[in-house]
Amino acid sequence: MLKVSGLTVSYGSFQAVRDIEFEVRPGELVVLLGANGAGKTTIFRALSGLTAADGGSRIEWAGRDLSVLSPRAIVDTGLSHCPEGRKLFPALSVGTNLRLGAYRCRDQAEIERRLARVLELFPLSSRMNDPAGALSGGQQQMVSIGRALMAEPKILILDEPSVSLAPKVVAQVLEAVAAINRAGTMVLLSEQNAYAALEIAHRGYVLESGRIVIDGPAAELMQHDEVRRAYMGA
Repeated sequence: MLKVSGLTVSYGSFQAVRDIEFEVRPGELVVLLGANGAGKTTIFRALSGLTAADGGSRIEWAGRDLSVLSPRAIVDTGLSHCPEGRKLFPALSVGTNLRLGAYRCRDQAEIERRLARVLELFPLSSRMNDPAGALSGGQQQMVSIGRALMAEPKILILDEPSVSLAPKVVAQVLEAVAAINRAGTMVLLSEQNAYAALEIAHRGYVLESGRIVIDGPAAELMQHDEVRRAYMGA
């Protein structure tokens, strides 16, 4: 289980997130909802060791305190982070981008097994030799998620996977995320597309100005008046 308590992250005198508490239980898909600037990316960067948390913050995963580990050591615990904006190597092929996600694995047969799993989820087989920068936005997002999966994570952290994608592609990407979760990988997802995210999530947390203001089962959040007004136009 991932359990976060008292998480505070500051940039100088500005506190980007304050006293954040949430958890992801075994088998769950949990979504963090919030507008741009609410603190979702800062939380994810703290979880993966890319941004230092303030003193008193606690990030427990698989019985370890992630706040004292390096990013490389955090990957070794089974946590994989797929960042917002895809962050691919555009000049490298799709196949190379995907295989880079398995850089900690030295077993070539195992790498090919992981690659086959990714290609079952995403229709990328015909693009493996193409530069990643030549793909559409939706295809690039699939490569980004696939690269994170190549690390064979126990928990997958996905930061805004639907940004700038057409509605049809959003549905395709989020269905793949749900399939990843059904296959046994815990998922922590951040999204502005509340309706689509809550449709596949078990539970959710709503962030405003660096604090969690609402939380609960996904079905309840779908009917929550404030959530509907802020994120669903209802």
